[in-house]
Amino acid sequence: MGKKSTIKYALKETDFLLYLLCVLTSAFGALMVYSATRNDAINSGEFISRDCLAMIVAAGAGIIICLFISLLDYDAVVGLWPLVGGACLLLLLLLFPFGEGTQDRPDARCWLPIIKSGDFAVNFQPSELAKIGFIVTFTAHVNAVKDNINSIKNILLLALHALVPIGIIIITDDLGSAMIFAFMFVGMMYVAGVKIRYFAVAIGMIVAVMPLLWTKFLASFHKRRILAIYFPSALSEDVYKNIIYQQQRGVNAIGSGMFWGDGLFKGTYTQSAAGVPVNESDMVFTVVGEELGFIGCIALLAVFAFIILRIVSVGKMSRNLTGSLLCFGTAFMLASQVIINIGMCLMLLPSIGITLPFMSAGGSSNLCVYFAVGLVMSVYRFNCNREPINFRLTRISTPFAET
Repeated sequence: MGKKSTIKYALKETDFLLYLLCVLTSAFGALMVYSATRNDAINSGEFISRDCLAMIVAAGAGIIICLFISLLDYDAVVGLWPLVGGACLLLLLLLFPFGEGTQDRPDARCWLPIIKSGDFAVNFQPSELAKIGFIVTFTAHVNAVKDNINSIKNILLLALHALVPIGIIIITDDLGSAMIFAFMFVGMMYVAGVKIRYFAVAIGMIVAVMPLLWTKFLASFHKRRILAIYFPSALSEDVYKNIIYQQQRGVNAIGSGMFWGDGLFKGTYTQSAAGVPVNESDMVFTVVGEELGFIGCIALLAVFAFIILRIVSVGKMSRNLTGSLLCFGTAFMLASQVIINIGMCLMLLPSIGITLPFMSAGGSSNLCVYFAVGLVMSVYRFNCNREPINFRLTRISTPFAET
């Protein structure tokens, strides 16, 4: 097969629909982050804020790496699970001696400092990469035990596989990321064919230990955030106002946009210094709601739904369980983040610090999400039905004479 045929197949077997949807969503996200940070950049004498610039650079790198990953055989990638899992585990463990928190959560250890020079800093959040590593290693684990996956031994070992990263991430005080791991674990177990009775037993155990989790496990600020949404009367007025302030401002911003929105760069809350806190990151959906209105929010939700359904369709067309698990793991990761983030912005769920995929500022999330998209595109590529290649053999000698 010549060079032209190789390029032809490489182009033909690329899932351009999924790829372009993700790229356009990232571009839209960068525009929303630019709007959210525009005034801060102007006040600092900059054309573009550092948050927006970091997002563009990370997404750009991810978009390129995504294409490279899509050219790799996903079975070969899963075969490298010891290397992938070891690297992700090492990065998570490095959080204990070197991890740092954010300004509002200095006690947490979620970030690894990469570069520090005066006011300039580059940090990396290992949990974002560990999500992709978990999808790969868990797929390999399921493949190894798929013929007897419903034995109690294998169920317990698979649960232990998930509890290792979840436990480390909880200890570093990143409860939001731990929840995403839990959703991926449950979803991939279901796709792998684990019987419903095990899920029923797990739900029963969680309900049974819920009082213990509430009293011994959850930190006081976690409890206040939950109570602020579902039982506000349990908090004093001052505590309630302090806890709910960010989400209340977010709902006000979304509501002020009404149907058509106030217009790009014209949102009162978005363009105000006293607007919605961290609206460039966890609360970026409020920027969409205020400046582009209900119609903008619905359009964004439709794009997310299409991306997730496209990933699911690729998983269904896979000829083996490996490809299906990679795709469904990615779909569960994206879906759970979208639901939790938007539920948080609408005051339907407590605030737990989950980014909106492709949309929130942050180099780690914008880079790593494209690793997962690349794996999905690899599944698409290596499950395409190629046309048969016509070829002719010449100058073949044979010891058998013609009769």
